[in-house]
Amino acid sequence: MATLRHAYLAGVGHYVPSRVVTNAELEPMLNTSDAWIQERTGIRERRWFAEGTDTTANMGANAARKALEMAGLEPNDVQLIVFATLSPDYFFPGSGVLLQRELGMTNNCPALDVRNQCSGFIYGLSVADQFVRTGMYDTVLVVGSEIHSSGLDKTPEGRGVSVIFGDGAGAVVLRPSTTEGQGILSTHLHAQGEYAEELIVKEPSSNRDNRNQRMMEKKEDLYPYMNGQNVFKHAVVRFPQVIKEALDQNGYQSTDVDMLIPHQANLRITQYVQQKMGLTDDKVFSNIQRYGNTTAASVPIALSEAVQEGKIKRGDLVCLAAFGSGFTWASALIKW
Repeated sequence: MATLRHAYLAGVGHYVPSRVVTNAELEPMLNTSDAWIQERTGIRERRWFAEGTDTTANMGANAARKALEMAGLEPNDVQLIVFATLSPDYFFPGSGVLLQRELGMTNNCPALDVRNQCSGFIYGLSVADQFVRTGMYDTVLVVGSEIHSSGLDKTPEGRGVSVIFGDGAGAVVLRPSTTEGQGILSTHLHAQGEYAEELIVKEPSSNRDNRNQRMMEKKEDLYPYMNGQNVFKHAVVRFPQVIKEALDQNGYQSTDVDMLIPHQANLRITQYVQQKMGLTDDKVFSNIQRYGNTTAASVPIALSEAVQEGKIKRGDLVCLAAFGSGFTWASALIKW
């Protein structure tokens, strides 16, 4: 009987821009207050990129180098790149090939771009997991990287959305293992497209006769729109559902989870999920207070920090979960 392969996380890493933007800095710009922001989101500060220094691709590359170093690998050892982002460097080509260039890779490995917003990293992790499980690739680099700050409405009209988002990148390296019960146990992906316009950036859209002209005429559609109440209502349902799905498939209870790393969307959502699952504070990792919502980068940044801080150890049961635009939601259950 053939030995079943599993993908395990051989390395993790993250990068955030050096510029720290506090709530106090946003107060005069957005006609808001630190208390208003913290009450609604839990966010105290976030990182904004530096033009000429940070790009979506090179932030991803910075995170990838750290993940590769932890795994004891070189860039040319990577056989597939999976790059998750909603803020690519260019309309095309995708940022995966730019990451390859940033890393100085010369092996012509394929680069795949994933566009699933807040769920993008876990979607990408699931894709990478399948390639490793089937034996097609032994070393897959999965990256989530975002620059939001350049596309936000930094006026009082955009306050409800613009206080939430930040910039950053995270990465993991997947390698094969034949040790039973180690690594990624399962991944679970879902979508419900009827709510696509509840969290959206409409322009630029290819569905316009002259999309560039339309973009200039409808400048408000260049900024993110979010029906916050509806997003919250669905998130607090889908997060527990997709986490339970992962636990049920693998024969675990919520009390077995050693570390839950949710997408850092809103601290109130995280606290609701924590309470519903009956998890103590030490079993849920949150860093939205310092970084805001970095969409596809939020889960790998949080995972990398949790590992760096010694909050995840070998043998721990780790659950990743995300919900976001689409609507899409996803989870991954990992035996570390």
